[in-house]
Amino acid sequence: MSVYHELLEREERLHEKAARSKDSKRKNAEKPSPVRTEFQRDRDRILHSKSFRRLKHKTQVFISPGGDHFRTRLTHTLEVSQIARTIARALNLNEELAEAIALGHDLGHTPFGHMGEKVLSELSGNGFRHYEQSLRVVEKLEYDGAGLNLTNRVKEGIVKHSKGLGEIIPGTVKDLPSTLEGQIVRISDIIAYVNHDLDDSMRAGILTDLSIPESVKNNLGTDFAGRIDTIVTDIIHKTREEDLEFITMSQDIYKELILLREFLYEKVYLRKESEGERNKIRHILISLFEHVRKDPFGYINLYPENDSADRRVIDFIAGMTDNFALNLFRSFVLPKKIY
Repeated sequence: MSVYHELLEREERLHEKAARSKDSKRKNAEKPSPVRTEFQRDRDRILHSKSFRRLKHKTQVFISPGGDHFRTRLTHTLEVSQIARTIARALNLNEELAEAIALGHDLGHTPFGHMGEKVLSELSGNGFRHYEQSLRVVEKLEYDGAGLNLTNRVKEGIVKHSKGLGEIIPGTVKDLPSTLEGQIVRISDIIAYVNHDLDDSMRAGILTDLSIPESVKNNLGTDFAGRIDTIVTDIIHKTREEDLEFITMSQDIYKELILLREFLYEKVYLRKESEGERNKIRHILISLFEHVRKDPFGYINLYPENDSADRRVIDFIAGMTDNFALNLFRSFVLPKKIY
């Protein structure tokens, strides 16, 4: 038996509700790999993409932090992947699918975090949503317009991972990924960011242990690892109780997770002390947009499709790292040195 068929046979021993790579489809059919499943190939394509590498220099919450231990969009992605794989393995679901979705879920994020997303939404006219941009990256923008040709299961998980301030577990299944693995990533995303953003905020001196809601400490835990362990363990046990109808958690833990998210929005993400910095980011990104659109061919290739020049300028800015955006802004705002 070939390695490929051994891997497919191994997938058949997963839970009956797990996704199987043999059932996945690509827009452009390809010959199977002799040593990897289709979900493994998707994971590897994402890992080797330029968009993935740029995540290491994109803001998670803190812009140009002074310390080496603050999260970036890349470390966030890796933490989501680790949590998703833990849950998938415990439920005997397809760990490779969960990993591929997790690694690709934020490829479309802008420089400067959610503030960058908000500004590009204003500039685009039709709105800008990072999860839709992540799908656009893997379908059209990578490999100079060819895309990564990922499977339908991975692409659906990417585009349906985001929640914003919406329900983590929505009341209707139409808002959820069709695979349990995609649902795992959706929940793993918020588990990762509320916990590591709380950790980073304490490192930055914005929050202290005393400012964390008492019920969160009592019911989720008093430290970073403890909180994640509590939530993940609860999800595994509660989902098993429900016979894997969908990925869920107990009401008590769900309530505390929502409370922690609301606390971070009030005290960290939207705090008044950061308003001046948000205005600076807005000015930088609007200036970049106006500058590049004057001569788009000087910066970008307009792929031979129906996208407008403005759409490609938005793509260009969305793909920037924080440093690239700042350096380009300085290049046409500050005078050059004269010797």
